[in-house]
Amino acid sequence: MQSMYRLRISTDVTRVLKPPAAPRRPTVLRAHGDERVDHWYWLRDRDDPEVVSYLQAENAYTEGVMAPTAALQQLLYKEFRSRVEETDATVPARRDNYWYYRRTVKGLPHTIHCRGSDSDKAGEQVLLDENERARGTAYFNVGAFAVSPRHRLVAYTADTAGSQRFTLRVRDLATDRDLADEICDVYYGVAWANDDRTVFYTRPNERNRPWQLWRHLVGTSPEDDALVYMEEDERFRLSLRRSRSGTYLVVSLRSMVTAETWVLNADEPTAELRLVLPRREGVDHMLEHHGDRFLIVTNDAAPNFRLLSAPVDEPHRQSELVPHRPNARLEGVEAFAGGVALAERSDGVRRIRIIDWATGDSVLLVEPEEAHTARPGENLEFASRCFRFEYTSLVTPETVVDVDLESGERTIRKRKRVRGYERKAYASERLWATAPDGERVPISIVYRRDRPKDGSAPLLLYGYGSYEVSVDPTFSALRLSLLDRGFAFAIAHVRGGGELGRCWYERGRLKQKRTTFTDFIACAEHMLMEGWTAPQRLVIRGASAGGLLVGAALTMRPELFGCAVLGVPFVDVLTTMLDESLPLTALERDEWGDPMQDSAVYHLLKSYSPYDNVTAREYPPMLVTAGLHDAQVAYWEPTKFVAKLRALKTDSNRLLLKAQIEAGHLGPSGRYDAWREEAFVYAFILDTLGVAA
Repeated sequence: MQSMYRLRISTDVTRVLKPPAAPRRPTVLRAHGDERVDHWYWLRDRDDPEVVSYLQAENAYTEGVMAPTAALQQLLYKEFRSRVEETDATVPARRDNYWYYRRTVKGLPHTIHCRGSDSDKAGEQVLLDENERARGTAYFNVGAFAVSPRHRLVAYTADTAGSQRFTLRVRDLATDRDLADEICDVYYGVAWANDDRTVFYTRPNERNRPWQLWRHLVGTSPEDDALVYMEEDERFRLSLRRSRSGTYLVVSLRSMVTAETWVLNADEPTAELRLVLPRREGVDHMLEHHGDRFLIVTNDAAPNFRLLSAPVDEPHRQSELVPHRPNARLEGVEAFAGGVALAERSDGVRRIRIIDWATGDSVLLVEPEEAHTARPGENLEFASRCFRFEYTSLVTPETVVDVDLESGERTIRKRKRVRGYERKAYASERLWATAPDGERVPISIVYRRDRPKDGSAPLLLYGYGSYEVSVDPTFSALRLSLLDRGFAFAIAHVRGGGELGRCWYERGRLKQKRTTFTDFIACAEHMLMEGWTAPQRLVIRGASAGGLLVGAALTMRPELFGCAVLGVPFVDVLTTMLDESLPLTALERDEWGDPMQDSAVYHLLKSYSPYDNVTAREYPPMLVTAGLHDAQVAYWEPTKFVAKLRALKTDSNRLLLKAQIEAGHLGPSGRYDAWREEAFVYAFILDTLGVAA
């Protein structure tokens, strides 16, 4: 292992360059008899030339401060590329007589979608080359890619701004050309009817909430498209998919905790939607189809969910297939002709269970590593007797495995190659921290075996902790650049996520939301107490709601941390949740509460909202990112946070804002730009901590 520490190379630059200062323009915000003065509220106006000038000034300052790390950034970028197989392909997945796969080519940033056929095993047909479509655009992202049932057409969507509002096009696979059909302003959901002519799609409203389902007949004008369904309740999002059997289109309406499901017979595209599972407040569910029955995963009378079966014609007449288990969270089901595959989670680990449809026998796919992730892979055929899943851990690269549903025999189809990686040099563990209320909080950690454990080595602690999202332990070739410089990488599986079941989520939202932050702080304290690192060498990182987590930890206990990275952070929580004009405010009330109607919620949010809790004190060095076209966390949240910190903090530590002018919530598109962005983040961390290049 390389020598770990050196002098910080940018210290002098930080002192010489003068950071920008956003002018104070006080705006008084009042609610529930409380008054807040927001001096940087004006930064919300993207049409104000001074706002653009300020973002440009912040970017120029960040570029200047980081200029001395240019060689380090380039070194890291070269390391990333040296480990990755740049020319690579996914394992082909069969559907009928075709084998579908995706591949990448060295030097090209985007994916190429391809297929082969049984009749021409040596041939390849390129279905869509994203690199060609991306030419001339600063940003390009494919949202949906759906091959029609008879394999003649592809419906795909593309976003060229980073706003997650897409344009839908239809491609004729016989002529290798896009048809005249072009539908603007659609969302992710796209699905074909069985006639191979009708395609359904979803649309977002002005607040970017998917709320409408539309029907389009290929070859006709989009102006003639039919509105099939519209969801007026601002708490619910609409999504669309085909059942694995291909019999139904499934339309799901979901809030944070409540679901409703409609279906449409895929053979009858102009028929009316049929309501199968009506919404009941607090009852969540998901639906799959198998023969003459629907399979329903639901939390009705089952906090960790159970699996029910019901006749297609009488969905209310339900029987139980898999009962509720207090120690295992049932997360989903995939149906096959001969059985079902269940995604379940116990002890914070995601596993796969196979159930034979005829016998009812159940087999859990057991893996040897304590902290790992197993998830369903690409299974395109309903009639297949083979189930594909993907396995990974913090030390095991992504592995594609096929399981014979009759014999149980496993076949490894591919393990992603990582050049120069020797697995035996690294170790992974599951640790447990103790929260202030006595709850045990799991931590997944990876490190080099020759790393010292005397407090001298650096550690990066990552967290999210919202929306029942589980941050599963997975492999990263890029992360090796930190591990090989002495870092340990740890994931804090805090409450508000879903790692330990639905109760783990419930105990970290609404009135119990502060638990998320105190769990994260407890994990940091555990790593310090056990000698994994020291405060000046402890880096914390999170993005979006994870940025809120990091921001709250910084305002509560800044002395614990040596460096922080906040990606597109949701840090102006209270002001956002009071503003119904913003995209996700109404939808998010099931997660954070409604501060407009409830003064207790108002004061709770105010107590932890990072922007509202910045005070005149010392903070560790920070890198904060924003996306000008971000439709989920508006660019002004991280921008205001940095502006307020600049005005109030009493230290001289570096504080950098990097605003992506050509991107949104997901960051830059294309793998090379994404790698350069990660090299920039790593360079900031390494240089701030003084870790050797």
